[in-house]
Amino acid sequence: MTTAKKIIWSTVTVLLLAGIIFVYWKYYFVFAEGTKAGVLNTFQQKGFVFKTYEGKIIQSGFKANVQSNEFDFSVTDPKIALILEKNSGRELNLHYKRYLGALPWRGMQAYIVDSVLEIRGVAGETTISPK
Repeated sequence: MTTAKKIIWSTVTVLLLAGIIFVYWKYYFVFAEGTKAGVLNTFQQKGFVFKTYEGKIIQSGFKANVQSNEFDFSVTDPKIALILEKNSGRELNLHYKRYLGALPWRGMQAYIVDSVLEIRGVAGETTISPK
């Protein structure tokens, strides 16, 4: 190989490797994991090409500032989506993974709920009492 071909081949290889690393870091690397609790306000399946499950919980707490206490999330697992559809209006404790970017087939949000840890208000309760 000539020197010019080696330089071009090396440059293309480095750029391709950098692109793969960037895509992994932006869309597949789990940046954070945690839990959020609140009342499930909205849960729906929407999208033009990719129908994804999207939801919103309203977090309780002191609202002295203009900051929103809403948590927007997506769900990829149909079993979790079914649980959430059946429990609209109830207080939930959700486990999520946060990615740095959203993918159209994974959902519109960077926060992906992967499990429901607790559902309050199931046994005929009409109000949420402290536990």
